[in-house]
Amino acid sequence: MKQTEVLLQPNPNARIEEFVYEKLDRKAPSRMNNPELLGQYMIDAGNEFGPGTAYGNALIKCGETQKRIGAADRELIQTSAINFLTPLRNFIEGDYKTITKERKLLQNKRLDLDAAKTRLKKAKVAEALSSQLNTSQPEENNIMIWAEEVTKSEQEVRITQSEFDRQAEITRLLLEGISSTHAHHLRCLNDFVEAQMTYYAQCYQYMLDLQKQLGSFPSTFLSNNNQSSTTPVQSVSTPPVLASASASLPSVSNSIVASGLSELRSSSGSRKARVLYDYDAANSSELSLLADEVITVYSIPGMDSDWLMGERGNQKGKVPITYLELLN
Repeated sequence: MKQTEVLLQPNPNARIEEFVYEKLDRKAPSRMNNPELLGQYMIDAGNEFGPGTAYGNALIKCGETQKRIGAADRELIQTSAINFLTPLRNFIEGDYKTITKERKLLQNKRLDLDAAKTRLKKAKVAEALSSQLNTSQPEENNIMIWAEEVTKSEQEVRITQSEFDRQAEITRLLLEGISSTHAHHLRCLNDFVEAQMTYYAQCYQYMLDLQKQLGSFPSTFLSNNNQSSTTPVQSVSTPPVLASASASLPSVSNSIVASGLSELRSSSGSRKARVLYDYDAANSSELSLLADEVITVYSIPGMDSDWLMGERGNQKGKVPITYLELLN
């Protein structure tokens, strides 16, 4: 429960503040979360650079997306708190405390019962020893005393046994309810997972839309100080990693890729290919790519099937085939 709270609200000061307001039965003041703050700063900076400039416009679009992610984050926290954390906290602070208390009480009743049985056993042993001795007036008095002690101990055992049995029944009934509690917690856990799934799907869709918007910008444009920029501005993009969402991205079918590669390898020729996503070279043997540019690709014998050699002017290096669309 505590670690879920940390996941939903990483800021310890904010968690303490929410706890204090909750104990005071007051609503905590609404504050912007980190994505919303970043989004607002980006929008402000974009307006300063000017919405008419490519960089200013891109900042504004990024800021709007960050604010949408912040809103989705709020929804995740609220939904998880209602459907998962609150039922769990209610159980821990309510039923679980009751069960723990009753089990401890049962343990004490068992100890009382064991002690009463021990005293009864000692009284019976002492009574038996006294009856085996020679009978005289003092000894008869001792026998009567031990007989009374046995009677008293037997009564104590009956009382403690009755209390133990009653407490055992109470504890048993409480523990039998654990199975239904587990079923309820399982439903709450499913709700939590569904809330996370919705959140991550929303964030992915927001970033996908943003990537498409940034991809529509020209690869080169005038800088804000009206000097020509000699370096193409790379759009902030990340190649897709979610298999379930890959269908929504521009992609090349396996058959087309396979046939194109087989042609390249059999003919030892070259083909033009359009770059689908930005790619930063991991080392000097690879070639960095910009989305939508067209490069020349060819295959080298013995090369990994997931890579091709790419050329752009005097630059060349390995490029991943999943980032390319072979052109006719």
